Amino acid sequence: MCPIWPLHIIILYLLALYPMWAVCQAVPNLLATFDPSDLTVHMDAYKFVNVTVTGNGLLPADEIIVKVPNDHVANADWNSTNKLTEEEASSMRWQGRLQVSGKFLGRTDLLLELRRGASVRPVNGTMPVTVIRPERIIDTIFTSSVATFVSLIFINFGCAMHWPTVKEVIKRPIGPIIGMCGQFLFMPLMSFGLGFLVFPSLPEMRLGMFCTGVAPGGGASNIWTFILGGNLNLSLAMTTISTLASFGFMPLWLFSLGQVVFRNANIVVPYTRIATFVVGLIVPLGIGLAMQKWTPRLSAFMVRILKGFSTTLLLFIIIFAIVTNLYIFELFTWEIVVAGMGVPWLGYAAGYLLARVCRQPHPDALAISIETGIQNTGIAIFLLRYALPQPEADLTTVVPVAVAIMTPIPMTAIYIYQKIKGCYDNRRQDKKILDESNSVIPGNPEPGVVATIDVK
Repeated sequence: MCPIWPLHIIILYLLALYPMWAVCQAVPNLLATFDPSDLTVHMDAYKFVNVTVTGNGLLPADEIIVKVPNDHVANADWNSTNKLTEEEASSMRWQGRLQVSGKFLGRTDLLLELRRGASVRPVNGTMPVTVIRPERIIDTIFTSSVATFVSLIFINFGCAMHWPTVKEVIKRPIGPIIGMCGQFLFMPLMSFGLGFLVFPSLPEMRLGMFCTGVAPGGGASNIWTFILGGNLNLSLAMTTISTLASFGFMPLWLFSLGQVVFRNANIVVPYTRIATFVVGLIVPLGIGLAMQKWTPRLSAFMVRILKGFSTTLLLFIIIFAIVTNLYIFELFTWEIVVAGMGVPWLGYAAGYLLARVCRQPHPDALAISIETGIQNTGIAIFLLRYALPQPEADLTTVVPVAVAIMTPIPMTAIYIYQKIKGCYDNRRQDKKILDESNSVIPGNPEPGVVATIDVK
């Protein structure tokens, strides 16, 4: 038996651990501190960050390397030398300056590493970086111009409204009741279910989809109803009723199913925003109705230019909205596209089928379908801006923006079909008239000459 048993086991164990201890002593133990400790920067802008690295084991000519895991969101470059001098190495303290540039909406971190020849060692400490979208003048111009043009076109709608028909709709509100069922029953439940199906692991996106589904009708629904030959009077009545009803239905859905979708959201119902839409709807319509009574000639002129003005306004909104929100297309995925198509297109189909089942005529069914499918995405975006912090608020607005982009596609296709069919029908009618005018009446020597009888 070994005379130093069991001490020899301990000695062998210590001999095995010594090389590992020596290696650990040679590896620098470094800590990075940042000033500021976290950074918020706008897209396409930059800020400076002061960096301090302390620790033992620093050597002259060591390099401090900066890493950004999500370089799609931000990047960082040294605004000073990143090599240690002899003085810095001996003092075990290095200071530098970083320029951090925001590239796109999102969150990421800044990490530091120590490079010594071919070896790279991590530096403890990170700095979170948040990139948000700046307030732009073009956004204000777009919002103001759209609000102005929409007010003008609602004055035109007021000139075109037939008040006795509106009274009849209010007395027998079959169409508005069908629309309310589609708007405040089918759309919230559909957007809730489709959100869990398309975004099973993204609660923020589900909230964006649900907020779009519970928003009242509106937007360009009246314009499309008029252009496609639907019942404009019913559409205007439904828009007004839907917007007023949203004062009660939006809180009901947001504070019930909305809490299931996303529990951490600070949901605030935008009553002021909704009231603004109500005033912006009723006042121009009232002006148009007054013009019918007091200035009938001007009112008739406004009605004549209504279709051309409506088409121009739609093109303006679509083109200007795409130009001002080009950045949002970088967030588009197949899930976003499916969500953008699903909300309005399923709304169109459900509204039309429900109206036809209830024996509504085609113009009324078309108005109900459009009013059900088109959501007031402006209210949804406004709601998300207050419910979530940045940049999540801007990131989730991709859902209502996608809905707004996909909304006109079916109606544009119907409009093109109607135009092609109208041209074809006109050509057939012209050909029929020409054939009839060239037909020869029996007893006439020439085609197109009507025989006369001299009665004495």
